[in-house]
Amino acid sequence: MEELLSQKLKNLPDKPGVYIMKDAGGEVIYVGKALSIKNRVRQYFHSPARQDVKVCALAQKVSDIEYIITDSELEALALECNLIKKHLPRYNILLKDDKNFPYVKINVKTPYPRVEWVRKLEDDGAKYFGPYLAVSKKMLMDEIAINFPLRSCTKDIEKARKRGDRPCLNYHIGRCLAPCAGNISLGEYAELVKQACAFLGGKYEEVLSSLKEEMNGASKSMEFEKAARLRDRIAAIERMVQRQKAITAGRHDRDALGMARKGDNAVIQAFFVRQGKIIGSQKYFFEEVGGEKDEDIWEPFLQQVYSFVLQAPPEVLLPVPIPSQPLLEAYLSRKAGRRVHILCPVKGEKKKLVMLAETNAIEAMEKESRYSHNEWERNEGAQIALCEALGIAAPVHRIEAFDISNIQGTDSVASMTVFVDGRAQKKEYRRFKIKTVEGADDFASMHEVVLRRFRRWKQESGQGLTAGFGVLPDLVLIDGGKGQLNAALAAMREAGVSIPAAGLAKRMEEIYLPGQEEPVRLPLRSPALHLLERARDEAHRFAISYHRSLRGKGSLQSELEGISGVGPKKRIALMQHFASKDEIASASVEQLRAAPGMDIRSARAVYAHYHGQSDADTV
Repeated sequence: MEELLSQKLKNLPDKPGVYIMKDAGGEVIYVGKALSIKNRVRQYFHSPARQDVKVCALAQKVSDIEYIITDSELEALALECNLIKKHLPRYNILLKDDKNFPYVKINVKTPYPRVEWVRKLEDDGAKYFGPYLAVSKKMLMDEIAINFPLRSCTKDIEKARKRGDRPCLNYHIGRCLAPCAGNISLGEYAELVKQACAFLGGKYEEVLSSLKEEMNGASKSMEFEKAARLRDRIAAIERMVQRQKAITAGRHDRDALGMARKGDNAVIQAFFVRQGKIIGSQKYFFEEVGGEKDEDIWEPFLQQVYSFVLQAPPEVLLPVPIPSQPLLEAYLSRKAGRRVHILCPVKGEKKKLVMLAETNAIEAMEKESRYSHNEWERNEGAQIALCEALGIAAPVHRIEAFDISNIQGTDSVASMTVFVDGRAQKKEYRRFKIKTVEGADDFASMHEVVLRRFRRWKQESGQGLTAGFGVLPDLVLIDGGKGQLNAALAAMREAGVSIPAAGLAKRMEEIYLPGQEEPVRLPLRSPALHLLERARDEAHRFAISYHRSLRGKGSLQSELEGISGVGPKKRIALMQHFASKDEIASASVEQLRAAPGMDIRSARAVYAHYHGQSDADTV
């Protein structure tokens, strides 16, 4: 493998392009671009003393290198972005959250464009407006429909006109001008589209001026109804404009970015300014970038965000200059279809915006640090404290909690909930019906359930499973005191397993341990106690919900047993065919007859039970 890699390094081309590094398993672990593939890739394999930790770790894992030659470094940058998005390589700097933001799309290339709410920017010639970060979809689409009643349906307008379609409800409530029914000419619709695009682009005065001119013309022509509609639209738009607060001077479109770093993590705060107004903000988090310089984070950030998430405005403001600025400007300009400038302001309004972004980035980093610490203390930290409190040497990664639920000994059930590293694993929850115990005997029920659980482990342990019954827990937690715990311990001995166990009694939150007469009492604010309480409470909730569902089915079955002519098979068929008792009670004779195994006679008997004999005879 090393000989093959050395041979590939010798034969790398001295041309621009993209190089793709793979590990021994063939997985892509890094994608990079270069003006000279040969010179750039060889730098990774220089003396380790001259490399940082990340590059050394990457070089040790590389088993194969592929490359793609491009015509220019700009083409290499575009290809690199696409490959990073596709493979998400481990050693590339990646956003933790690269969700797409919402935009309003109007495809002006079609004769009668419709208004769409989309989250993906495409190079299709349509006009996109946004991103809309602090605005609800319903509110924005309602305002567009009321003030600029463009269609939002997917109808083929020409076919609809030929068919003679009637206008839909949107036309009758004033939210569409019904081009499908020929109620508006192509020229008039195009003018409305133009006004809507101008408004969404922030050119409010231009839109209002056009509408006022149109209103005055309608008034002079004595088209008073049309003039009144235009007057109302003008008033609605003016109210919308007044609600928006101007934050910055001028009418520019720009994004202001600031960064904060702490340890191996970084956060970038973005403010989105459109027509001189901040319309929203977003935070972007990076992990494992401790050895990277600021400029090494800015470049992949700009690539990823403005390639797949956002549309770049004419100006992008950064706190520091970056070496690849000309290349990135050319790339973003090509993506946006217009000139994009990357600026590093030193004074004035732009500098204030960047400083505001940096201040918010610092606050976001502090908040994230506090959240991460609290999460660690609540989960991993609680595990360490739990080991110390219970005297367990090995780490407690997996906790399985058991609880019993019954009412006066009927429908006894049990639950098993699973917590891994302090977090609930709901897919691994299990529930049991008590099979060998009659009456309300919680001790015997607990013995049965724990014994069944570990017998299943013996059956599945050789199958290489990483979840479910095939994995042993690090701690067995019993909902109850000394009696329930002893029952569980007896079951574990019978099954041939030796695992730390504890019982958590609800009354005083006392922890009972094997072989100890006195319970352990942890402080009420202890993270270890909180972890045990979460696991115990989940087991209790899961057992109760299962018991209630069985009790509901049992009461329905008991009620059906009193109906003449409805035997066990038909009762089961009804319970499986209908979702609830209410559905059976409200069903017609024909609907009851449709259940498997039911005949007309039985259906009438059930109907009569819920509606009365005379009603059944009438049916």
